[in-house]
Amino acid sequence: MPLVLMYHSVTKYDSDPLLVTVSPDRFAAQMRWLSARGLRGVSMRDLIAALRSGTARRLVGLTFDDGYTDFASEVVPVLLDHGFTATVYPVTGELGGFNAWDADAGYPRKPLMDADDVRRMADLGMEVGSHSVAHRSLTTLADEELAHELVASKAALEEIVGGEVTGFCYPYGHAGAREVAAVREAGYQYACAIWKSELSSLHALPRTYVGDRDGSLRLHAKRLRHRMRWGS
Repeated sequence: MPLVLMYHSVTKYDSDPLLVTVSPDRFAAQMRWLSARGLRGVSMRDLIAALRSGTARRLVGLTFDDGYTDFASEVVPVLLDHGFTATVYPVTGELGGFNAWDADAGYPRKPLMDADDVRRMADLGMEVGSHSVAHRSLTTLADEELAHELVASKAALEEIVGGEVTGFCYPYGHAGAREVAAVREAGYQYACAIWKSELSSLHALPRTYVGDRDGSLRLHAKRLRHRMRWGS
């Protein structure tokens, strides 16, 4: 199982109660940490292709949930400086809006990329994957609603980027056997979860959370923990 880092937002902030924001300076330092150790950050599309060809040894997956505008303004310039790629997972029903799933509960409001932003990210070599239509926990949905979240979001993004969308990311990391099977049936080649589980596989890939507190020592510890857990 490859090491995959999970990010959300990279921007300056005053309040971050959900711990989903990394400051730009910290993020730049984290990318320098990878590069200094001979590691290369890549999109999930690139990582999976390398796994299949046996060339993934020094690669680390970089994923960014929700599709915040700071992916375009803060993240991608740093990635390009290092020759890295990444995968961003927009919520198609909120393109050009904000994170209503958090803000409506009283958490900080953050702007989301619009369709033009998403298209531009794809043109710059970043992978665009789906994070559903409305960022609802898929495990709470009826079968028809679940299928809509998967199929409609895939179709919308494919129209925007002008190509196939092969990756999915489970909102909140919530995924049971039904959801994993539905993602596979919807035509996704892989899907990112959060936690290791009995379902861990290409369609329920566990990831390592990265936050604003993660300097060199904590990143080293997280990488070591992953290697001890997975042997990779």
